[in-house]
Amino acid sequence: MKKNAPYRYIFILLTLVVCYSCSVAKFIPEDEILYAGSKIIVETEEDTIATKIVKEELNTLIPLQPNSKFLGSNLGLYYHYKAQKEKPGFINKWLNKKFGEEPVFLSDVDPKRVEKLILNRLDNRGFFYSKVKSKIDSTKKYAGVTYTTNLPRPYRLEKFELDKDSLPIYAEIQEILADTKIKPGNRFDLELMKFERERIDNRLKQRGYYNFNSDFLIFEADTNRYDTSKFDLFLRLKKNTPPKSTIPYTIDSITVYPKYVIGDTATVNQTSIVNGIKFVQSNEFFKPEQLQPYILFEKGQKYNANTARLTSNRLSSIGSYKFVNIQFKEKDTTAIADGSGSLDMDIYLSPLTKRSLRAELQGVTKSNGFAGPGVSLSYNNRNVFGGGETLSITGSFSYETQLSGSSDSGLSSIAGGLKTDLIIPRLVPFSPSRFKYNVPKTKISLGADFLDRSKLYTLTSFNTSFGYIWKANNYVYHELNPISINYVNLTNTTTEFEEILDDNPYLKSSFEQQFIAGLNYKFTYNELVDENISKPIYISANFDIAGNALHLLNGGKETAFGLDYAQYAKLDVDFRYYLKWKNEQTFIARAFAGWGLPYGNSTTLPFVKQYFSGGPYSVRAFSIRSLGPGTFSTEDNSSSYFDQSGNLRLEANLEYRFPIFSYLKGALFADAGNVWLTYDPEISDDETAEGIAFNEQLKSEGKFGSDWVRELGAGVGFGLRVDVQSFVIRLDLASPFRVPYLTEGERSRIPFFDGGDDNLMFNFAIGYPF
Repeated sequence: MKKNAPYRYIFILLTLVVCYSCSVAKFIPEDEILYAGSKIIVETEEDTIATKIVKEELNTLIPLQPNSKFLGSNLGLYYHYKAQKEKPGFINKWLNKKFGEEPVFLSDVDPKRVEKLILNRLDNRGFFYSKVKSKIDSTKKYAGVTYTTNLPRPYRLEKFELDKDSLPIYAEIQEILADTKIKPGNRFDLELMKFERERIDNRLKQRGYYNFNSDFLIFEADTNRYDTSKFDLFLRLKKNTPPKSTIPYTIDSITVYPKYVIGDTATVNQTSIVNGIKFVQSNEFFKPEQLQPYILFEKGQKYNANTARLTSNRLSSIGSYKFVNIQFKEKDTTAIADGSGSLDMDIYLSPLTKRSLRAELQGVTKSNGFAGPGVSLSYNNRNVFGGGETLSITGSFSYETQLSGSSDSGLSSIAGGLKTDLIIPRLVPFSPSRFKYNVPKTKISLGADFLDRSKLYTLTSFNTSFGYIWKANNYVYHELNPISINYVNLTNTTTEFEEILDDNPYLKSSFEQQFIAGLNYKFTYNELVDENISKPIYISANFDIAGNALHLLNGGKETAFGLDYAQYAKLDVDFRYYLKWKNEQTFIARAFAGWGLPYGNSTTLPFVKQYFSGGPYSVRAFSIRSLGPGTFSTEDNSSSYFDQSGNLRLEANLEYRFPIFSYLKGALFADAGNVWLTYDPEISDDETAEGIAFNEQLKSEGKFGSDWVRELGAGVGFGLRVDVQSFVIRLDLASPFRVPYLTEGERSRIPFFDGGDDNLMFNFAIGYPF
């Protein structure tokens, strides 16, 4: 303690010097006093949970907050005054821009107005005849305000009735009130009454009351009949409520314009009627029989605001229209005397551009040392068959060469692919009637890819799938592919690569599984689509199972169509939590867990289905696919090019994002993760000595066990992101502080300082990592 005492005194002295030098008292005008803040003291007869909530609510009524303080000094205010000097200098200007605050004086505060706000809020919450008084506590340069509030016993509901007459709408309201939250014993609450008016209005609009408005409802409270703090509440329609607002409306006609252009006055010469709905278009842009199922209204049906919203959602989800405009027009109002009205419904649909062509030229650099150019060309045809179908064809080509890295430098690869997607906005071959929010789409995909790695091999793959995608609501998304087929063919293997396979039986086995046929399902819950949620979460779960149908159809044989097929089950979950606050700052916590289990016909997961860790979208302090399994590593690094992988992956990430200026953003992050094996690699009878040794090494170093936390790779880093309208170019620099493949006792290191050439990892990527 004595050794540290001088340093403590020096720190205290420096703090005092800083605080004194940052004093703002000398800048305050003679006729002003700085506002020091306000507090509310509540005196109450009834201390309940509801009363405590009201106390917290009163604090939100204070309109002004005092200037912030740091170590007792108004630094923000100090920077503001320094920047007002005749020659403030660059530093003072910058500090004022980032941290400066305008002064808040006592003269800016109106205590009498705050007293009225408090009394008004207390009346709205049932604390009638409350009292509030304010007191100013001041020194020479600072002053605060104390508000003392006396809360009497709140008024509570004795009886709630609908004051009705013979109008049919009262019977509807009476039914809706069966679910009301206004109950005897409730404290008087104006906000609850406003909510109840909106709820009744919403329900009436679902029962045909097109012209109704919540303002037509009025609550009346009666306290005169009681000596104690009780009241009766009555609900009725206002006397000047228009007659047309008290009757339900039915749909008399429905007209759809499938190819509407704003300002188009061309003569329409083609009309067709499907199930009572009229379709008007100059030429058949969209087949009426295909468009009709998206419209949830029928002629003679009562108006329903919720049905109108769902119909708009369904039409927008087709993918062929940029605008959907539904209009209702009142017909002859003489029918009001009969207690009902009628509406004409017009639906105007403005199409997107039918065909589009997009080309992308890419420059790719990867953390494994590979770099090179790439090009992608995409063609889209919307409404290709007149039923809202979208045809997408994408071709890609890229060339990469390893400019730096291990002894594998000089290797190159040529990759290309062609993919075709046909999205049909219907549930083929089923009926879409039960899906109200969004009609599922049928997606048919067909693609081919090739990869030629010099000195090693050529990999050709063909894939096809048939499935469905749909949104259950604004946050929930489903994707189900009951048919998913993938064929992989490894050819042109070199002697060097054959030797690697012979020495690595695990890798060899994963390449032998050429045929994958199964089912996969994806569930997504995404609150990020709602900008009003300050703490959104994101959950994505993927389930993949393959080989069972082939195994059953082939009577348990190990081949289908002359090919070895894979059998496995795989499940992974990605969870993210976002905390947003002012100035575009965000904190993100992410956790990922995935497990794949080979069985039956397979001893390992297929190569394309295995998990890997490391790289710009994973643990960024390590190069792509360089972690694991477990603590495994090869002495000569000969297999580093072939992706160290496993069937179990665990990962966690923390990231803090903040703005720097304009489109430039910054980030600080920490990542941890690895992959493991949960089964022993199989050794065949004809295995070489090198292969046996390799499997034994995998078994001892790559197997998941109780010490898995000690085998995590972990690192920290910082990054810069150029974010222009959601297009993000990302640069991250990371460094490990835990390296699992080093000898036990040497795995921990100081990031950015220890580790030599292996200490820094630069990542360039498009888009945020999560």
